[in-house]
Amino acid sequence: MLLGKVKHKKEAYRGWNPGQVALEEYRETVRAAREQVRKAKALIEINLSRDVKDNKKSFYRYVSDKRRTRENVGPLWNETGDLVTQDMEKAEVLNDFFASVFTGKCLSHTAQVTEGKGRDWESEEPPL
Repeated sequence: MLLGKVKHKKEAYRGWNPGQVALEEYRETVRAAREQVRKAKALIEINLSRDVKDNKKSFYRYVSDKRRTRENVGPLWNETGDLVTQDMEKAEVLNDFFASVFTGKCLSHTAQVTEGKGRDWESEEPPL
C-alpha cells in the first residue's frame, strides 16, 4: 500500500512537471503519500519499542542509525576556482555564498557582513 502511494506520487510528479496534471491534484497526492510514510515510520517505531525485550538488536540498530550525523563538510571550490580544505576557509566560502544569496541587491547589508569578516574569532575563548 505504501509503495503504491509513493509510486503514484512519482507518477503524478512526472505528469505535473510537463503540465499534464493539475497542481492541486499533485499536491493532494504528495500529502497522501507523506501521511502514509509518516504513519509507516510511526508504526515501525511503535513495534520496535513494544518488542524491545525480545528483539534488542533491531531496536539498538534503529537507534544508532538515527544518532548518526554528518559532521564534516567536504572540500569546496572558492570563487577563484581553488579547492578549499581548511575549516576556516570553508566557513568563509559558505559565508560569502550565503551572504550573496540572501542579500540579493541590497548593498547595505553586504557592507555589514563584510565589516564583521575581519574580526579575529580564533583568539576568543569559546563559551562554557
